[in-house]
Amino acid sequence: MTPQVTMQLALAAPLLGAALIVLTGHRPNLRETVTLVTAAAMFLLVASLVPEVMAGGRPEVVFGEMLPGLPIALKLEPLGMVFALIASFLWIVTSIYAIGYMRGHHELNQTPFYAFFAVALFSAVFVAFSGNLLTLFLAYEILSVSTYPLVTHHRTPEAKRGGRVYLGILLTTSIGFFLFAIVWTWLAAGTLDFTDGGILSGKVSDGVAGVLLALYVFGIGKAAVMPFHRWLPAAMVAPTPVSALLHAVAVVKAGVFSVVKVAVYIFGVDFLHSLAASQWLQYAAAATIVLASLVAMTKDNLKARLAYSTVSQLSYIVLGAMLATEISVVGGGMHIAMHAFGKITLFFCAGAILVAAHKTEISQMRGIGRVMPITTFAFLIGSLSIIGLPPFGGMWSKWYLALGALDAGKQVMVAVLMISSLLNIAYLLPIPIRGFFCEPDDNPGHGAGVREAPWPCVLALSISAIGCLALFFFPEPVYNLLAGMFVR
Repeated sequence: MTPQVTMQLALAAPLLGAALIVLTGHRPNLRETVTLVTAAAMFLLVASLVPEVMAGGRPEVVFGEMLPGLPIALKLEPLGMVFALIASFLWIVTSIYAIGYMRGHHELNQTPFYAFFAVALFSAVFVAFSGNLLTLFLAYEILSVSTYPLVTHHRTPEAKRGGRVYLGILLTTSIGFFLFAIVWTWLAAGTLDFTDGGILSGKVSDGVAGVLLALYVFGIGKAAVMPFHRWLPAAMVAPTPVSALLHAVAVVKAGVFSVVKVAVYIFGVDFLHSLAASQWLQYAAAATIVLASLVAMTKDNLKARLAYSTVSQLSYIVLGAMLATEISVVGGGMHIAMHAFGKITLFFCAGAILVAAHKTEISQMRGIGRVMPITTFAFLIGSLSIIGLPPFGGMWSKWYLALGALDAGKQVMVAVLMISSLLNIAYLLPIPIRGFFCEPDDNPGHGAGVREAPWPCVLALSISAIGCLALFFFPEPVYNLLAGMFVR
């Protein structure tokens, strides 16, 4: 089977899975089996493409032209390979988690949930495989629309309000800024293809390029650079499996992935490094890193704290792109993987605590580690990885981002990364410390022995926590893949 066929099958698998999920919805065990089999099939198809990309291959598929010279096309390169691997693998883990969560929490409308989840994963991998800006924009918009029913899953007034904020900000930024930048790029460069070294150098002035860069960074609203970040906290009204995968991995990572892809293949790192706009956008990313961390410290609701933590962590990747050195871009790409495993672990733990102990506020979680030791220990592991301490994977991405900042002569950005890590400690570590070392509150949820969430939830959060550890000892595959972006 050729890589081109494999890419198309990887996209077809979740769509077929979504149809089968709807057809088997009246039989929950069969429906969930279909979900797991589809997720596994998609991951195996994506993983089978790794040798081709590692060997320097860049398989392409063209579906047809929307306009002359504007094809809908796929092209797999190293950054897209990493994103597709992360999203497809964590779909398997999240599917396991969702089975325990949705049943344990007695959620309604489970069949639409699993079906839209499959469509969302199709959209995320479609983003990863996109071969030009037009295809990326279409996939990006499909992802926004297909995740709206997941955000509003509970169908309460609060869920509908959160969904309006979610979709409103994402569509406004993408149509008002992102699409405008794409049309301007087409008029200036005559192509929208992702090209090694970029397509804008020599085609536009530095001033125009700076305006375009700002339009891309803020127009790709899923990257959640302030002030276009409120959609992410608003989306926390969704069930925890949605928060975990779509808002710790697929949706947010589609945003920062798109920023990095535009930086590398539309501007090119050499041209980007020369632009004054990349300098002030570094400070916009740095401000988001610090301010979102400070806001996170004020939140007592656990999911809200994690949401603002995600806003902060996403701008690490934007900062890596705007520093515009090869090592900073690789560091940003590595953070896509490292943050995905760390943050999905934290969201899994938040949902497990809700299901087993019915608690959402951090102030209510005194002694929770004595009742839920596995969950609380996994939260500690995820926290240490997000902070960037060894022996967990988050250390490597922060290390390479710091090296990239030094390579760009931006010592102040190294200071920002260090301050951010200290703030990470301040808003994450008190949660497991409170859970293990504080006396339990006097209520029925404590003091009655170990009461973990349903075993699929515990299994999933254990797998993702082990992933945080594995990425510390085996970062080379991720690094080597991403370094392939700059092989000339």
